[in-house]
Amino acid sequence: MMGTGVRSGLVTAGLACALAVVVGTATVASAADTYPVAPGLRLNVRSGPGTGYPVVKVLPYDARVTIYCQSPGTSVDGYYGTSNLWDNINPSQYVSDAYVKTGSDGYVAPRCA
Repeated sequence: MMGTGVRSGLVTAGLACALAVVVGTATVASAADTYPVAPGLRLNVRSGPGTGYPVVKVLPYDARVTIYCQSPGTSVDGYYGTSNLWDNINPSQYVSDAYVKTGSDGYVAPRCA
């Protein structure tokens, strides 16, 4: 019986290590795809894709964001022009694309579901 427990423990430990490697790789890949927020600004982060949603936090100066998906919403005149796209940077956290330097006037990430 002791041999089975050790063997089972090794298999479990091996799966945990494999999962950590996969998760670690995904995190590194996501971190590489970040975009700078307009310089000299502290940007409001809202709970949804529009100015009518409450501010949930404020990004610090010189922040960079990962865009997981994008959604149409309130049109905003910002540092990088006028846009109705909103960038989802975390669950229930959106910033106006008009303040994020993506290099595009269109979608750079999938549409939010």
